Amino acid sequence: MLLVVAGGFGLLLAVTPSTADARQRVQALAAADGAAPLAGSLPDRVVRALLATEDTRFFSHHGVDPSGAVRATVASLAMNGDVGGATLEQQLVKILYTGGRRGFTDRVEQVALAVKLDVRYSKTDILRMYLDTVYFGHGYYGVTDAAWGYFDHASAALTWAQASMLAGLVQAPSAYDPYRHPEAARARQRHVLDRLVATGDLTRPAADAVLAEPVDLR
Repeated sequence: MLLVVAGGFGLLLAVTPSTADARQRVQALAAADGAAPLAGSLPDRVVRALLATEDTRFFSHHGVDPSGAVRATVASLAMNGDVGGATLEQQLVKILYTGGRRGFTDRVEQVALAVKLDVRYSKTDILRMYLDTVYFGHGYYGVTDAAWGYFDHASAALTWAQASMLAGLVQAPSAYDPYRHPEAARARQRHVLDRLVATGDLTRPAADAVLAEPVDLR
């Protein structure tokens, strides 16, 4: 059985496209969206909030998180909707290669491409590409434009309150729009802070203090 699975996955890797052009695709998308690329170091607070919420095992898996993949597959077969489970690599290849489609064959292709992406690029490179392409709502593609657009600050200068709210937008920018749905945005921010406590990035008292801070939207 293991040989059959390995053979099938090997065939899948062979028939899916290379990810050698990922950076070029990121640049093309940024140009089309009029988005400014991230300059300098990665914004630490945004990255930590994003990973705590979207992909806790990002630095230990190889493009696909087995536990998340199993959970997502079971939910898909049970028609329970999308319960997550996609790694940042899978989310990125969905943007770059499969046009955001969510069909079963698209998800299978995304798994293969995510593995290829992880093999070819460093985790830092993947994070940078992701942060340059992900949508945060209100026409803001990429963390640079989102940070300036929502808070009038560079992404590296965001407070924990601002970083946690921004990271929470990735899942559903319209549903958690802080201008139109402030209560939902606040609840999502609380979830992000809870995840930061769970991952050890913040203590419970520190997270509670952050939640009490104003986010100072523009």
